[in-house]
Amino acid sequence: MRFTGERVLLLLVAVGVCVALLPARTASRAAEAEERKVRVGLVFDVGGRGDKSFNDAAYLGLVRAEKELGVEAAFLEPAATEDREAGLRLFAAQGMDLVIGVGFIFSSDVDAVAADYPGVRFACVDYAPGPRGIVGMPTNVLALVFREEEGSFLVGAAAGQLSKSKVVGFVGGAISPLIKKFEAGYAAGVRAVCPDCSLRVGYIGSTPDAFKDPAKGKAIAISQASAGADIIYHAAGASGRGVFEGAKESGALAVGVDTDQHDEMPGTVVTSMVKRMDVTVFEAIQSVMNDRFEAGMHVFGLRERGLDWVHEGPHATGVPERVRDQVEALRADIVAGTLQVPTQ
Repeated sequence: MRFTGERVLLLLVAVGVCVALLPARTASRAAEAEERKVRVGLVFDVGGRGDKSFNDAAYLGLVRAEKELGVEAAFLEPAATEDREAGLRLFAAQGMDLVIGVGFIFSSDVDAVAADYPGVRFACVDYAPGPRGIVGMPTNVLALVFREEEGSFLVGAAAGQLSKSKVVGFVGGAISPLIKKFEAGYAAGVRAVCPDCSLRVGYIGSTPDAFKDPAKGKAIAISQASAGADIIYHAAGASGRGVFEGAKESGALAVGVDTDQHDEMPGTVVTSMVKRMDVTVFEAIQSVMNDRFEAGMHVFGLRERGLDWVHEGPHATGVPERVRDQVEALRADIVAGTLQVPTQ
């Protein structure tokens, strides 16, 4: 086909216009994407925001995503157990880009709501698979799971060395497979450094309300101290405040959980087992922003830096260097795989 000079000129002008429009359209789409904020809804566990433990750790991740990623964040605090599913459904119906349930208690609720809203992405902290196991998980659920026994092992090894009476205590919230992992890891850590030490164990209850009963937590801590325990570790959520009070009144030391709880009772809380839920929640939100959301089980342990213990800085002045060195050597063994921590 032959083109005259006029036709060639017109063709070049047309192509030039199209080429000129491409950057403008690309820029327009980028602007649209920038204007549309990723929306995230988080439903708290029992104890709610301000528990200085489990819920607050997850909340820190949400706040960080709001500040650093510019997401639009919202949260709900269920007034009752049955409100958990309602909260999840509310956020899902609003078309949130990610709906997060905080706590293993949410597992079945997340499964139910996720099945009804296959186009919405969900995340559940401490997710526990249902009767069918992992194969029964909805394909739009991200499970954030931790090897709590590994972090508990570290503070158990610290407690075993710090104990002068060779009696240590553990206070759990609700009796459940999850909290039993804390107990098992802690007991194993104590035994690793102090085979002669004995362990006093107490649980606050068998329902979610056990995580918000500081009065009973205090009573158990006082009872354990009366039986000789001079250092007490709790995995009891907001009930842990009562454990700290009971330890202080009895002259015992205490070990915090989930976050650095030193400021809850300075002089009594000697260290804490830290679960980096703030990091995992933040990264889950970030994965949605980057279109890299991957449903399924995601497990975090010492190797993945999902757990730690407070052993450095001003909040660890009660941990002598010899104790820190031995615990860190045990951490290295766990990370290397030469030391397996029991879960029961």
